[in-house]
Amino acid sequence: MEGAASWRFPLATAPQLTATSRGDALELRPDGSWIAANVIALETLADAVAPQVERAKSLKMDMSGLSELDTLGAWLLEKLSRRVASADHPVEVVGVSENYAGLIEEVRHVNRHNPPPPKARNPVIAKVEEIGRSAWGSREDVAVFLQMLGSLCVALLGIIRKPRSLRLTSLVYQLYRVGWQAIPIILLITFLIGAIIAQQGFFHFRKFGADSYVVDMVGILVLRELGVLIVAIMVAGRSGSAYTAELGSMKMREEIDALSTMGLDPVVVLILPRVLALVSALPILTFIGSMAALYGGGLVAWFYGGMGPSIFIARLHDAVSVTHFEVGMIKAPFMALVIGIVACSEGLRVKGSAESLGKQTTTSVVKSIFLVIVLDGLFAVFFASIGM
Repeated sequence: MEGAASWRFPLATAPQLTATSRGDALELRPDGSWIAANVIALETLADAVAPQVERAKSLKMDMSGLSELDTLGAWLLEKLSRRVASADHPVEVVGVSENYAGLIEEVRHVNRHNPPPPKARNPVIAKVEEIGRSAWGSREDVAVFLQMLGSLCVALLGIIRKPRSLRLTSLVYQLYRVGWQAIPIILLITFLIGAIIAQQGFFHFRKFGADSYVVDMVGILVLRELGVLIVAIMVAGRSGSAYTAELGSMKMREEIDALSTMGLDPVVVLILPRVLALVSALPILTFIGSMAALYGGGLVAWFYGGMGPSIFIARLHDAVSVTHFEVGMIKAPFMALVIGIVACSEGLRVKGSAESLGKQTTTSVVKSIFLVIVLDGLFAVFFASIGM
């Protein structure tokens, strides 16, 4: 024996590591508890013998003295043996207890081979594949939408059979939140939209001496398209996101599961009052918003275009028919139904994390606005085909 060294720690089950050198050969004998509870001591022991391990031409590891061993201890010993094996020097492990043989064998195969680098993909093909997967995944969104629509129809039929089962207090409260509290912001935004449309119309039409046609443009655009569309988008961002966040929070706290356990239908208790409130409030908000937009256009026509209120109203009466107003009002409840279904269904899809809640709320708003615009386009084609 040319040299021997031993390192010990004063622990109840103190780990030990004895290193014995015989020329270029090194023998390591770990003893005691090589477990995570002694991690600081184990790392110190491994660092202490590292210089001898680096110089060794062969290594023998005698594990007969181990009283306890877990994954951490086995990995530290494996790292020591790999330092010798990486230089193509022989490594011999002896004295392994049957209790730890499986663990040591498992650790021995960890990180033996580096994973192959991913193959470079054609970016065009990758993008096409991504679009295809998104389109294929939209089946689930359609299924969820139809399922929620069916559940609402069933719940509504139950309300028709038993009117007293309608939660009137909840419905009135949701109407207050969705309708009454939304009036100020709806008035402000639609007023500004109408004023901007009128200002731009006067600015450009004046070049052709067609100031009077600004009234036609403002009236038809506001009553037929922009009034209901702007209001629906604002409701989707304001009330739709609130519905998703509320139902998502209930889902995270398992309140919806508790309702089901109590024998109550979450669709009847939580979703139906919200959707009915939206369907009832959006036409009213559309009417208020359209009137505010026309008022804003009238003020701009008066102060910017030099067109008096009486002339503006007379021209508006000649340019706009009841049909234009009907087209806008017919769209409103359908848009409200889409917003309510998307908002509630996305709220029920929230998982158990705050990240999921934020993601589904964002998804709810984006989907609602997208579907509202698509629905508006479909209605435009439909009404044009029937001459409205």
